Amino acid sequence: MAIIKQYHKDTDTTYVYESISYWDAEKGQSRSKRRVIGKIDPQTGEIIPTGKRGRTKKNETSSSDTDISITSEDSTDEQNRILELEISNAALTSRIAELEAEVRKYQSVIGKISALSEKINETCGTLEQN
Repeated sequence: MAIIKQYHKDTDTTYVYESISYWDAEKGQSRSKRRVIGKIDPQTGEIIPTGKRGRTKKNETSSSDTDISITSEDSTDEQNRILELEISNAALTSRIAELEAEVRKYQSVIGKISALSEKINETCGTLEQN
């Protein structure tokens, strides 16, 4: 998993993407999937989440019915923390996939070694009988 920044000169905006690489066995080459995380605020350099996950919901705005009010700064901190956790989750998910692939590779090697071991034992048993 990687974080990619890409500048769009037509809108003068830098977007931040989460890129996950994977092996496409059918085409025999690596591919990547990208998911937009947000865009960078030019003044502060912070990532502003975009898309459905980054939008504020209508019921999130403070109303006179509630005693607790959420300031935009608190909301931004929470959104940044959620974004950090999503990025961390994506990195961990990617690492798990890598480790699972490695386990499958080792299981295949163990299977081949077991098959060879059985052949050796059969050969040794045949030699002992003669």
